[in-house]
Amino acid sequence: MKRKKTCPIYIGAVRIGGNAPVSIQSMTNTKTDDIDATVKQINKLSDAGCDLVRLAVPDMAAARAFEKIKENVTIPLIADIHFDYRLAIAAMESGADALRINPGNIGNSDHVAAVVKEAKRRRLPIRIGVNAGSLDKTLLAKYGHPTPEAMVQSAMNHIAILEKLGFYDIKVSLKAHDVPLTLKAYQLMSDTVDYPLHLGITEAGTVKSGVIKSAVGIGALLAQGIGDTIRVSLTGDPVEEIKVANEILKSLGLREYGPTLVSCPTCGRCSIDLAAIAQQVEDRLANLKKPIKVAVMGCVVNGPGEAREADIGIAGGKKEGLVFRKGEIIRKVPENQLIQALFTEIDRLIEEENNICE
Repeated sequence: MKRKKTCPIYIGAVRIGGNAPVSIQSMTNTKTDDIDATVKQINKLSDAGCDLVRLAVPDMAAARAFEKIKENVTIPLIADIHFDYRLAIAAMESGADALRINPGNIGNSDHVAAVVKEAKRRRLPIRIGVNAGSLDKTLLAKYGHPTPEAMVQSAMNHIAILEKLGFYDIKVSLKAHDVPLTLKAYQLMSDTVDYPLHLGITEAGTVKSGVIKSAVGIGALLAQGIGDTIRVSLTGDPVEEIKVANEILKSLGLREYGPTLVSCPTCGRCSIDLAAIAQQVEDRLANLKKPIKVAVMGCVVNGPGEAREADIGIAGGKKEGLVFRKGEIIRKVPENQLIQALFTEIDRLIEEENNICE
């Protein structure tokens, strides 16, 4: 795929747009002014592979909390602001690295100018976030209901306000829970502006349904070369969002992070409890960050060949299985020793690669 080259911005040390890698974002669900809980969650997100994190700023206590939070985390912090321009200024003063704010809903032109002046002084970018569920009434009257054109028009209206003030460090998102609507909105926006785009399917749902909608929507856009940052919106623990986002990027060859598990769907030839073995392998791989490919195959007939590109793998037989590396069989072990044998070889491979790097 050929990615569209957008105008780069920086959020902290993270470059977004241009030729920068697609970055992963999430949002904390703690009370922002509960500093201990928020710091703990941000660090978990960072450990899982998150590049940027957004924090809700509903009041001044949350805005002022950025200073202490920033002292205890390593990834950039984005302040999510609605309606009150004073919260945006306070968050920037307290160390926020960027804003998510729609200039059309924070009051009069003087308020917008005050926010922009501070953002320009600190060289902090602003994300304009359009949501299909909260479009302006005038746009709904014009278009009848949320349409791709209405969403793009909303974004362009907000962009015009910032550009009039000489502000161009802008990122844009156009989110809806409807996948086809989201796809068309982003496609149209990508054809209209060169600002970096933040992708996501909003209110996607729980892990089960939300993963599917997010993978289809975000993946389809990335495959067209559209998108500079992504957020998988799931109900629950935000760390799950990072896991899914990593898998989306890995599946498109846009990121190397952690192991990739290749596991066959099984058939009548399978004579081991492959589902249980694959689950145990996946659980143990979750603790690794090395970008290796691991295969768990159901039979010795096609297993090694089908998983030839895997770094390490196992293929089941009758109460036993083969351990293979790059498609070449290393040894045969009893079924109850397959998992341990697999991870012995994984540890050996990682050690060998680390020695080469040194």
